[in-house]
Amino acid sequence: MRARELGRRAVVVGDEVAIVGDVSGAADTLARVVRVEERRSVLRRTADDTDPVERVVVANAEQMVVVCAVASPEPQPRLVDRCLVAAEDAGVHPILCLTKVDLSTPDELLAVYRQVQDVEVVLVGRGDDGRGRQRLAELLHDHVTVFVGSSGVGKSTLVNALVPEAAQRVGAVSDATGKGVHTTTAAIAIPLPDGGWVVDTPGVRSFGLAHVDRQRLVRCFPDLIDGTAECPGDCDHLDPEVCELDAWIAAGHAHPERLDSLRRLLVSRTAA
Repeated sequence: MRARELGRRAVVVGDEVAIVGDVSGAADTLARVVRVEERRSVLRRTADDTDPVERVVVANAEQMVVVCAVASPEPQPRLVDRCLVAAEDAGVHPILCLTKVDLSTPDELLAVYRQVQDVEVVLVGRGDDGRGRQRLAELLHDHVTVFVGSSGVGKSTLVNALVPEAAQRVGAVSDATGKGVHTTTAAIAIPLPDGGWVVDTPGVRSFGLAHVDRQRLVRCFPDLIDGTAECPGDCDHLDPEVCELDAWIAAGHAHPERLDSLRRLLVSRTAA
């Protein structure tokens, strides 16, 4: 229960709180949250790029694992980019996990994200002798890490592999639609056996970024920001005749898909 003194302030997954009362968890006992400690990070999203209502995904996360399947369901690099922007904006270290690499080659996605600084890509699939999951476990050790991705990409499967006793429900992917079936219905924090926490979240169909100021969007693309150094001071990064980012891409410093993602986001914010 929340103390009345907290008012309408929400307590979210990842919050560190002060509790009074019986904390044994036994039947018919009562404990009360009386204080929410200051948050070190807040990962947010909105329903879309025009929605003013922010939704807190998790508090105090140090890392975000963006899970993307290379097949079944089809990869969504635009969603991946949005998650990476949200992580960069929140000061949360991003990790990209490509799953189901036994079903299709990850080469196209690897080419897109190879030059994104500080984003390690982990490949997971059947037949890899567990190397991908082992590397993921190493990265998660002693950290608070949130898993984000669309339905059916394998988030809960990864959590079950990392913490077998968690018994998160794993859903099959619909053969008819190719879309994932929602299995995790609420964010849940689970302690890792050797230290740290993993937060499994429901599958998302969209990741709105209305909370990210338009002027900050380009700074959330670490592989593109240096390419803006020669842009005019009033450059909106949308006009190839003026913007220097096209030359930056042509010189091989970043993948064209990343510039396309940035411009789509900028246009969506302009429309808002």
